[in-house]
Amino acid sequence: MAITERQKQLVVESFKKVEPISEVAADIFYGKLFRYDPSLKALFKSDMKSQGKKLMAALKLAVSTLNNLDALVPVLQKMAIKHVEYGVKVEDYTPVGNALINTLEKGLGADFTPELKTAWVHTYKVMADVMRQAAYPSFNPDTFKNSKRYHH
Repeated sequence: MAITERQKQLVVESFKKVEPISEVAADIFYGKLFRYDPSLKALFKSDMKSQGKKLMAALKLAVSTLNNLDALVPVLQKMAIKHVEYGVKVEDYTPVGNALINTLEKGLGADFTPELKTAWVHTYKVMADVMRQAAYPSFNPDTFKNSKRYHH
């Protein structure tokens, strides 16, 4: 599943609007993530301000490397394997993606168009699938069904 040039462009351009509000965006993200799945809070051992900075740095790296997926894939794979050591499970990528989309919607407001939402959802899915395949060898994106239920 490839990310189209238009989707890359939309994601890159929209992220430029998120960067100036990165601290607020990180707060929105983690607030929403922990509302979706309160059990995930136990995975975070450091203070959430520094965690928010790490999140935004990882997103910036991923977004800035979208035009060079060959370079991005090994970074995502390494990150995914490290996340397993932290206790991340294959199902946890779902609330993370949902929290990301919710954060973008809140942070970008009217600029978060249906086309932009589709671009971010698709981009996140591609990256999450790469990560899950690296971290969980039996993961198959074509057959995976997340049976875990989340709070909304």
